[in-house]
Amino acid sequence: MRYIPGMSALTLTPRALYEEVAELLRQRIFNRELEPGSWIDELKLAEEYGISRTPLREALKVLAAEGLVTMKVRRGAYVTEVSEKDLADVYHLLSLLESDAAGVVAEHVSEAQLAELEALHAELEAAAAPGKVDRAHFFAINERFHMRLLAIADNRWRDQMVADLRKVMKLNRHNSLLKSGRIAESLKEHRAIMAAIKARDPAGAMARMQQHFKNGLEAAT
Repeated sequence: MRYIPGMSALTLTPRALYEEVAELLRQRIFNRELEPGSWIDELKLAEEYGISRTPLREALKVLAAEGLVTMKVRRGAYVTEVSEKDLADVYHLLSLLESDAAGVVAEHVSEAQLAELEALHAELEAAAAPGKVDRAHFFAINERFHMRLLAIADNRWRDQMVADLRKVMKLNRHNSLLKSGRIAESLKEHRAIMAAIKARDPAGAMARMQQHFKNGLEAAT
């Protein structure tokens, strides 16, 4: 397997080169090293990674399918710019999918699974402690919580749709991070979701998750 700068031997996995390149570019997009609307210089990246343009172009096709990259005729690839309508549509679908999952979890969660969610929630509480707030860390744990909840709900088709939608949502995450007080609000919403799940209240869990996404959209726009 070809070595790619920026990846240690420990992180390499037996997968196609273009998939490794896609992951590198995906993280650069999420970290704003490649800004929304910016042109992707294929020649420069191919030289930087020490690869031909063929796997790079295959990687860009993967990212285009995920909605992270937009291919323009005779102009090349650009990091996707998310409009307010795009963002509203993504949050609407996530609200439907994840609130349904929350309802399923509230109805069927085992004690062991509930303990897992409570442990993740405790990490959220710690990450949001006054004077110790790490926004990036908070949102990373937040995503782990949501993905674990989905895994417990156990619907692989829903999981696949949510994973794709969350990638697009991340294109605009920077804005939501900047809103004053959003961390505290998000934590309060998570407490309400957890309370409904612990009470085995499917309708309540669904409603609290829908409110969580409604407030998240307001913070992101």
